[in-house]
Amino acid sequence: MLRIVELESESLIASRRQPAFAHDWVSHPKTAPAEVVDRLAGAAIAITNKVAIDRAAIAALPKLKMIAISATGTNNVDLAACRERGIVVSNIRGYAAHTVPEHVMALLLALSRNLVAWRETLLAGAWQRAEQFCLFDHTIRDLHGATLGLVGSGSLGNGVARLAEAFGMRVLRAEHRGAAVVRPGYTAFAEVLAEADAISLHCPLTAETTGLFGEAELRAMKPTALLINTARGGIVDEAALIRALREGWIAGAGFDVITAEPPPPDHPMVDPALLALPNFLLTPHVAWASRPAMQALADQLIANIEAFVAGTPQNRVA
Repeated sequence: MLRIVELESESLIASRRQPAFAHDWVSHPKTAPAEVVDRLAGAAIAITNKVAIDRAAIAALPKLKMIAISATGTNNVDLAACRERGIVVSNIRGYAAHTVPEHVMALLLALSRNLVAWRETLLAGAWQRAEQFCLFDHTIRDLHGATLGLVGSGSLGNGVARLAEAFGMRVLRAEHRGAAVVRPGYTAFAEVLAEADAISLHCPLTAETTGLFGEAELRAMKPTALLINTARGGIVDEAALIRALREGWIAGAGFDVITAEPPPPDHPMVDPALLALPNFLLTPHVAWASRPAMQALADQLIANIEAFVAGTPQNRVA
């Protein structure tokens, strides 16, 4: 009987149907790094979302045959070590094709129309004291006619493109930074930085994309531009971003991810002074977490496990 161990069941609010084969399922609400090896001892299949399974853990788990990642990102698993051991690793794909793009558009709309600043204005009583029917305290920009740059064009980037085009936006798909050749349908990275009124990030966190947006890239953007990140925190140099917001290199940013999740109280991205800025919106890694999307994720997770046991693994990354 195969032993399946889920390391962080609290990271997913959805019903999980039982796999259609004989198994022993053990579920832990959360798992600390020091608990990984003990909890996976004897397991043939491990389920992880963000808990790291590194080379040392893999070496200590001789019975492990599959790692089912209950997310799209794979940077928490040592894929090279898995390949060396013949451990199959599968991830989740396509489940957030609607929910993440909708969150991106919500951030774009809120920032473009200055909703946070307008809310503060009303709380301060400015409209109540006004002598005419409306106020003009804060700039409002339309998405229609604006240019959106996409960095990453998988299912999420394409989903954002569809919604953006429905709003009347011009969409530019960015070529890899430093690429010698620009693929058909793509635009040179530097050109996207210079032309976009908003840039939305949808690439994985890899050695190549870590720090992809630093001071040079932020300064190369329009001072009226917005930066949206629902991908991974490490793609953007957070110190440079904070300076950009405070010094006006860009007009605003909407983030759903940061480098430490959950962040410690002293993390610079949750500094109350930063969070109070009307041109910065931060949500706690929830762009993916609509109830329909989480259920789709759970269903695909079980399907990945069943496919592996049937000898036809799907969504393989290793």
